[in-house]
Amino acid sequence: MRWTTRLGLAAAALMLAGAPAGALDLTKKRQNLPDLVLGNEEGNDFVVENKDIELEAGKAYRLRIVAKGRQEYKFYAPEFFRYIWFNQIVIEHKEIHGGGPPDHLEFDDPGEIAIEFVAIKPGAYKWYAQGLEEKGMAGTITVK
Repeated sequence: MRWTTRLGLAAAALMLAGAPAGALDLTKKRQNLPDLVLGNEEGNDFVVENKDIELEAGKAYRLRIVAKGRQEYKFYAPEFFRYIWFNQIVIEHKEIHGGGPPDHLEFDDPGEIAIEFVAIKPGAYKWYAQGLEEKGMAGTITVK
């Protein structure tokens, strides 16, 4: 990391440290996004609902990724995961908090995983169900 980047990060951290606590909690005003649904209950394991999602940088969101099909879905979004701040990952009302992004989210059975995050960096990010891309199990998450 260049010293100018480090200096900029240090300055930003000092400014945030002096800000009121309420001004920093973006997660209290999160927006619930439409569910990204993999497969359906009618036997089509490769249909995707809401495969392309648009967000705004600096805003908090909750996205539920729901597996309804009978495939093993390995949900990858490496660049998107790298450029968001994770508040938490919720599985069956159990919360996971951590200091970094997951490699991927995996569904062995139907179920849901919710991610709560703040979009940080604008860009168009690809997501895909590994090994099922050719069957249409891919999309884009665009942060403006």
